[in-house]
Amino acid sequence: MDPDRYLTHSLRAGPWGAQVCRILAAAIQAVNPYDAMLKHLQRDGDRLTLGKHTYDLSEIDHVFVVGGGKAGALMAQAAEQLLGERIRAGLVIVKEGYAAAQDGNSASTTDHSKIDRINILQAGHPIPDSRGVDATREMIGILAKAGRRDLVLCLISGGGSALMTAPVEGVVLEDLQTLTLLLLKSGAEIDEINALRKHLDRVKGGKMARLAEPAQVAALVLSDVIGDPLDAIASGPTVPDTSSFASARAVLDKYALIDRVPPSIRSYLEKGVQGEIPENPQPGDPLFEQVHVQIIGSNRVAAQAAIEQARTEGMDAMLLTTFLQGEARQAGRFLGAIARQIAADGKPLPRPACLVIGGETTVTVTGAGLGGRNQELALGAVRELDGLSKVALVTLATDGGDGPTDAAGAVVTGGTRARARQSDLDPADFLRRNDAYHFFSPLGDLLKPGPTLTNANDLAFIFAF
Repeated sequence: MDPDRYLTHSLRAGPWGAQVCRILAAAIQAVNPYDAMLKHLQRDGDRLTLGKHTYDLSEIDHVFVVGGGKAGALMAQAAEQLLGERIRAGLVIVKEGYAAAQDGNSASTTDHSKIDRINILQAGHPIPDSRGVDATREMIGILAKAGRRDLVLCLISGGGSALMTAPVEGVVLEDLQTLTLLLLKSGAEIDEINALRKHLDRVKGGKMARLAEPAQVAALVLSDVIGDPLDAIASGPTVPDTSSFASARAVLDKYALIDRVPPSIRSYLEKGVQGEIPENPQPGDPLFEQVHVQIIGSNRVAAQAAIEQARTEGMDAMLLTTFLQGEARQAGRFLGAIARQIAADGKPLPRPACLVIGGETTVTVTGAGLGGRNQELALGAVRELDGLSKVALVTLATDGGDGPTDAAGAVVTGGTRARARQSDLDPADFLRRNDAYHFFSPLGDLLKPGPTLTNANDLAFIFAF
């Protein structure tokens, strides 16, 4: 991706803007799905190797490729390059706008060949839609064709939970849409949201592996979840489920949603709690003896690449954490306080410094504004950074889209609050309304790189020059 796509007003105005853009671009390139696939999945004649596991293609009749997530298009391109004519059928579901590179806006720097054997379908995210349901139904039909001498290649990446949607019997799409909206506004963490998704869907929570029986399954996973828990990434379609009906129902109790979700969902979960519906495949299930899963990219990989690029730029750099969680605005105040500490006494790093932070915060939505967790995190730091010289906080959703917006994050500097005051923009007022987008937009400091065709969670950067 062209580093200039990260430029904002503040980055253009500062002499260090080009450095910041190169660091952000390096992070995204490090989790390029095409390159990650070819690093971990390799073919030598009839030998197909995934990590430490090898498949003899001479003993496999057909290869089927299925999957979903924002990184799916580039993952599919790599799979087709490797397996070409061996692929009997394939279908991968991606977020709308993520089907192919647009105007050179892809994270990829490789000229990839056209996909002929794997169908790339687009669907809604983060709210599932009918396109996702129809595409998942078609995917289930492909899995039904797989036999004992076949291999199912599953391409899984962040966003797959919404994109691969097959409601259980008695629950309709509109019910899942209502549930998803309630959960996204509640401040629930991703593992809590996915516990519910896994118990209300026919492919999540290990059930894709069950649909693929008796074929062998090889799953390549690009992680967008803190700590890379396999059962949380895209709601774990090919791995054992560590949650239960009881823990899923407890999420609704925790966020006072039990009386607000559709009756069909309450009824289905209650039947599961009572043992009337079997649990998802659990750890130890022999089903997974035929399944091999490999993580091919993660937030830590992206963060480490940013650090290496920062050092190339002549900066002191370190990873602060890849486990940042909590309310976005509070996380913003915390990161702002660290920036203030660097400005005060050069701790934990002297200037020029770059601290890299990864993770995923949450937003409890109480206002009617527009934004996303990365934008709200940046807005929460405006007061802390006020007046600091040559200091910036940059927030970035690695997929290029933060919440229901066309921005990936925002840039805050020591001059942001003063510039906002000149335009009669009060950061506290915009925080109250969850309206970070409309705070940063008139300042020209929204990051808008466009879809990156990858997804490795969120990154934040504290710079002091």
